[in-house]
Amino acid sequence: METETKRRQIAIAIYTVNRHAKTAPNNRELYALKNKSIQKLLQMGYAKKIGLHFIDNPQMSKQSSTVLVKCGDFLFHTLPEKEDFKSLPHLGNQDQAFRNPQERMNLKTARDLLTDFIAEKQKPSIKIGKKKFVSSPKRLKPRVSNTQSFRSSYLDGK
Repeated sequence: METETKRRQIAIAIYTVNRHAKTAPNNRELYALKNKSIQKLLQMGYAKKIGLHFIDNPQMSKQSSTVLVKCGDFLFHTLPEKEDFKSLPHLGNQDQAFRNPQERMNLKTARDLLTDFIAEKQKPSIKIGKKKFVSSPKRLKPRVSNTQSFRSSYLDGK
């Protein structure tokens, strides 16, 4: 039951990030987070690729497709890979009547949840031993104090 709840929370987080990405002026980071999360869900078997859909508003009048992914009660679109065109059925145009369930989650909470989910498999290893101290680039260099003034033989005419 715990994995079902976790899967639903991740799906709600992806839904929240995707909804905010559609209206954000700088949405590249949000879409990258969404795509990485969906890829990990697919690898873990929590999500399933359903088929291909045509894009409603193609750029430069070129017909293109997206992959429809189902995770629990939610459906998401991602960019297709080469194998997807061979293995998945093409479903035609998107069904405008279907909508994802209306769920609410804070964007910060959703981002934190997805970031933790993506980095979950890369847990830091505990190292026993001495710590290395890295010098800071902002560290000030010690001043050199020279009490003697510089004398040039060129200027003195010697």
